[in-house]
Amino acid sequence: MVQEERPFPEIIGESPKMNQVFEVMTKVIKTESTVLITGETGTGKELVARAIHYNGSRKDGAFVAVNCSALTETLLETELFGHVKGSFTGAIAEKKGLFEIADKGTFFMDEIGDISANVQSKLLRVIQEGVIKKVGGTQDIKIDVRLVAATNRDLTKEVDRGSFRRDLYYRVSVVEIHIPSLRERKEDIPILSEFFLRRFAQKINKDMKDFSPGAAKLLNEYDWPGNVRELENEIERAVILTENPSITPDDLSERLRSGGINLKIEEIKTRSLKGVVGTYEQKIIAEVLGEMHWNKTRVAELLGISRQALNKKIERYDLDRRRKLK
Repeated sequence: MVQEERPFPEIIGESPKMNQVFEVMTKVIKTESTVLITGETGTGKELVARAIHYNGSRKDGAFVAVNCSALTETLLETELFGHVKGSFTGAIAEKKGLFEIADKGTFFMDEIGDISANVQSKLLRVIQEGVIKKVGGTQDIKIDVRLVAATNRDLTKEVDRGSFRRDLYYRVSVVEIHIPSLRERKEDIPILSEFFLRRFAQKINKDMKDFSPGAAKLLNEYDWPGNVRELENEIERAVILTENPSITPDDLSERLRSGGINLKIEEIKTRSLKGVVGTYEQKIIAEVLGEMHWNKTRVAELLGISRQALNKKIERYDLDRRRKLK
């Protein structure tokens, strides 16, 4: 059964690793300190940011979020700080930036590791002095915002590479909260699965009970590279497609039923080790590319390789997005 009494009801988890996260959250919501939330894509970093806001002293203020990786440098700068009329072609009116909109509230900057050096410099001033300047403007605007940031990158490595300012890193990571991947907290898979089953069954008015032992086993054994978001999508799909009162293995996707890599001894007998490894590497890369909708930055991070290395493997294995999505 899903436990109803949790410190943060909107975040599902009872594992020791998640209890450690809840302990830090409980302490940090009582402060105004900046928070850096780290973890892989799909682990629920924005849920944690929202919980910090809505359980803290700023809960009556706005919660404003921006995904820094989704915008170009120019667009991100105008989104964050706003612009004055005539500051660039198309600026037909003055625009408020998200920092102004978040005044007296919380501003959540997702994928902060992707911001440019120019935006980093301006963000540092916001944190240090509590002021912004609109694009094309000359006047300083005072703001009162709590900053919560998130990243799936190791910012300490980015600092060492020189791509992220050291002084900014220390400013944004006064308190760091690391969200474990789903494979690191497999104890939570059953309660998460049950939670999603109930939610989606209720949404489409289906009388769903539970998971068969076989389906539960597959869910627990899969590594979930897309984390909680992938699990949520898998359960939603199964609920929609099944005609059974319980989710069975046949209701789950092929990638779960296959159990990942099923190496057959015949392959070793007839092919070299390098050839076999290459086949499975190709399969894994193609599968992750599909899961991440061909977001190469995310895929490279999940696989632990550089984007340049990923591009070389895509070329080597002649992977094609259109063929994959058919």
